Amino acid sequence: MMFYIIAIILGYLIGAIPIGLLIGKLVSRVDIREHGSGKIGTTNVLRTIGRPAAVLVLTLDICKTIIAVILIRMITGPLGAELFAALAVMAGHNWPIFTGFKGGRGTAPGLGGLIIFSPWAALSACIAGLPTILVSKYVSLGSITGTLAGGITLFILGLMGVIPIEYGMYGLAGGITIIFSHKDNITRIYSGKERRLGSSKEP
Repeated sequence: MMFYIIAIILGYLIGAIPIGLLIGKLVSRVDIREHGSGKIGTTNVLRTIGRPAAVLVLTLDICKTIIAVILIRMITGPLGAELFAALAVMAGHNWPIFTGFKGGRGTAPGLGGLIIFSPWAALSACIAGLPTILVSKYVSLGSITGTLAGGITLFILGLMGVIPIEYGMYGLAGGITIIFSHKDNITRIYSGKERRLGSSKEP
């Protein structure tokens, strides 16, 4: 039980580090929450500050989950603790205590979980998500598509015994969390009001 408690606390605190907010203030001296969607994730950083800052935010947010899982492995925690740590990172990223529980949507740390648990699942997420973004110009749609592909792949690998079932459960639980966080994007896509990548203003 102690391992699980440590994993949840450690994962949440790492996930709650507001990378996008910090980069925004350091690079452009702006509060990213006051621009665009108000989120502190990669997409809003890209639209508000620019590509280099967005790449940095994306990389560091991905690394949150990788670092949390590696730390749990270093203290030889059970596989279930790794799962809880990864999910806690996503919770911290989406609802960070340091910014009044207003964070991102969990896509980047979710990808970090796929990378550390199964690079094949991460690859499937990228293969599905990136072309969707390029064709549709909807980052949110690409995130959802990639989440579905990566999550399902991870879950199937767990059921087949290729990876531990605990890792496979991350694909299910993490995928549901990310898709739920995009519910407003799904509504805007359906109504034609979602902002496309590269557009200068809200439709």
